[in-house]
Amino acid sequence: MKIKAKIEISGANADLVAIPLMPDNMDNMNTVIKEKGAVTYFEADKIGSLIASVDDYLMNAKVAQDMAELVVSEETEGKRNKKEE
Repeated sequence: MKIKAKIEISGANADLVAIPLMPDNMDNMNTVIKEKGAVTYFEADKIGSLIASVDDYLMNAKVAQDMAELVVSEETEGKRNKKEE
């Protein structure tokens, strides 16, 4: 029996979170980038393996989200400073 899971990331900067994680996808994972988000599919034979994969992905996604927010914030700040000059 295969156990499946799906994680959806949505929002304006979803690609900035999902794309950097794609090189780490294992054989049991597949990420699809969509217009307004990304979906990562997981599949495993054992629930423990699935939980471990999803947990690892979510931890990495949190770091990627923090970095994406920092980049977007810095870009916005840089544009604001140029307008003030």
